[in-house]
Parts: sequence; structure tokens; C-alpha cells
Amino acid sequence: MLTGRRYLLAFTDEQAGYAEQVGAACRAVWNTALEQRREYHRRGVFIGYVEQARQVAEAKRDPGCAWLADAPSHTLQQTLRDLERACKAHGTWKVRWRSRTRTAPSFRFPDPRHIAVRRLNRRWGEVRLPKFGPVRFRWTRPLGGVIRNATVSRDGGRWYISFCVEDGVTEVAPNGKPPTGVDRGVVVGVASGGGLHDRSFVTHGEVARLKRLQQRLSRSLHVHGRNRRSNRRDTVRAELARLNARIRNRRADFAAQASVRLVRDHGLVAVEGLRIKNMTASARGSIEQPGRKVRQKAGLNRAILAKGWGGFLLKLEHAARYHGTKIVKVNPAYTSQTCNACKHVARESRESQAVFRCVACGHQDHADVNAAKNILAAGLAVTGRGDLADGQSAKRQPSRRPAA
Repeated sequence: MLTGRRYLLAFTDEQAGYAEQVGAACRAVWNTALEQRREYHRRGVFIGYVEQARQVAEAKRDPGCAWLADAPSHTLQQTLRDLERACKAHGTWKVRWRSRTRTAPSFRFPDPRHIAVRRLNRRWGEVRLPKFGPVRFRWTRPLGGVIRNATVSRDGGRWYISFCVEDGVTEVAPNGKPPTGVDRGVVVGVASGGGLHDRSFVTHGEVARLKRLQQRLSRSLHVHGRNRRSNRRDTVRAELARLNARIRNRRADFAAQASVRLVRDHGLVAVEGLRIKNMTASARGSIEQPGRKVRQKAGLNRAILAKGWGGFLLKLEHAARYHGTKIVKVNPAYTSQTCNACKHVARESRESQAVFRCVACGHQDHADVNAAKNILAAGLAVTGRGDLADGQSAKRQPSRRPAA
């Protein structure tokens, strides 16, 4: 199987500056190629990777675009390949531009022949990258396979390298352990039939510090007006990035640990097929039809995104590959309002965020645990066309054709 290994890089000042230049070149190639695709689309003409790669090669010979020649050629070509894949998957008009301030620099070396890794000692390793030379990184875990490619990216002011590795593991057989259902919430991160899994990702002091930094960022924008590249603003943005990166790391660590615990103990995990992007859309509306309870909806959106529902599902699916666990997505409708004991559906049964008391039979349980049990029941529901998973058909066995 293909898996990832991420390590902290120890760039020198010169290497860090060069990495910024390579990231800027890849961002410029992405934005220019995307705008070119859109312009060709407006004219009813198609342009693809082959032609754009040829044009980039010609531009590198132009003295006015010498900065393109400074970047490794494979990273620019891979940027064009990534753009083509994104346009085919989402459409040219839905692919976004890469911003200098909002998009962290990132570039990939696709050819494993240009990547050489060796271990220096117990804590440090060394990787040789084209035009970078030897770069040290923290050896926190073995590679565990053959390198396919490497991606260099910046996160929270630090540079990381991620190796895509073929670990040689084939498809794992089902483990035969009991199934469970999982409910994702905004107060309790993960609830299953076995209990509740949650942790705090930000301390009270960090909440106050985040508020102060955001106020300083807003004031620096108001003072300098259009001059958004002021030194004071860049300093505040760097502090915000480091603090947010620390919070993201805690969230990712919780998601990884909770997902591994679930797949180790269960052979099937049923989760809700939530459309998180639609759920976290703004309720602002338009001038003609302004939205209602916009502030409350914004608070709910922040709470959902703070729990990292999408990242948890991604890590759950990744861990399931190595433990023989099947992940089933079910329709989330009425899972929080249905009594697991008598199947009665009523909004009044959920008295609060944590208490569920059925108005029909009196069954009482934790609201999230009750929802997790309903999700498991939906995941186990089997018909002649398969399971009742999200997006699957619920049609029953076809009726027998009457005898002629």
C-alpha cells in the first residue's frame, strides 16, 4: 500500500530562502496555467498539460523569466500535472488560485531516482534533493518502504518533507471483530457504542492569545491601509500561524489515536455520510433575501470545523486499510432523533445536547451514544442490493417473474 511519512526539515537559512523561491515559482506556474486554461475555455479551445509544459520550457529560456530556470524542472512539471488532475476532477472554474498570503508554499519531487535518503544517527537523517543538496531532517520513525515521491511544504513557520512510500503491505483480510457506529459531534468529538472520545485542542490562555493576535492583525490592516506587506503585520501573521499550527497538530493527533483505537477493536465502523462543506456554509444570504440567525450559524460552523470531522474520517479510512476494518457511510437523517430501543422518531426526545429520553418508551441514554447505535443499525441493514449506506440504493430483492 501507499502511505505517507512526514518529517521536520532542518533547512539552513540559504536553503529556506531557496525553498521560498521554489514555492513562489510553483505558485506562479499554477496561477498562470489556470488562467490560461480559463481563457482557452472562454474561446472554446482546449489546452492540456503537454502544451503547457512545452510553454514553460520555452519560458525558462527567456531572460525575462530566468527565475523559472532557478527552480527544479520536475517541481514545475508536477505542478502542471496536479493542475490538470484538479481540473479534470472539479472543473476548470472550480479550481482555486493559490494565494501568496493564504496558501502555504509546497512543491513535489516526483522522481524517486532524484531522492536519496540515509540515516545519520539516532535522531537525524539526511535527504538529497535536486538543487538543494543534502538536507537534514528529524528521524522520528523509519521509512518502512520504497520512496515514490517527496513533497516539501511549510506549516506554521516550519518546513516539512513528506515521503510517499510503498510499504509492501497487501490487502488485509477482515479481522472479524464486532461492529460499531460512530457519531461526530461539536461538544464530544467522537461517540461510539463503547463510549465517548474527546480532548481539548486549545487552552484558555491560547484562546485569549488568539483573540489578542487577531485584534492586532485587524489594527495593523486599518493603520496601514493598502500596505498589507508591513513588517508588523507579517510578524503578527507569523505568530498566528505558529499558534494555529500547534492547534492543528493536537487535532490531528487526537484523530489518529481515536481512529486507530476504533479500527483495532472493530471489524466494521459505520459513520454518517456528512456533507461538511454544505453544513458549514454561511447563512448570510443576499441583499434581497438576508439570512436569519447568521451569528449563531457562524458559531456552529466554527465549532464543527474546530472538531476536524473531515480529518478524522480521513485518518479512520487510512487506519482501516491496515486492520481489516470496513468503513460504511450511512444516511445521517434522524439518527439523533430516533430511539435506539423502540425506533420512535421525535425531536422532543433529545432534551439537551447530552440527554436523550424517548417520549414513547422512556428509554434514556447519552444522546451521542444513542445516535451512534442508530448509525450502527443503519450500517448493518442489509438488503438484496447491498447495505443501506449513504448513496447506496435501498431497493429490496426484485420480485420473482410470474411463471408463463
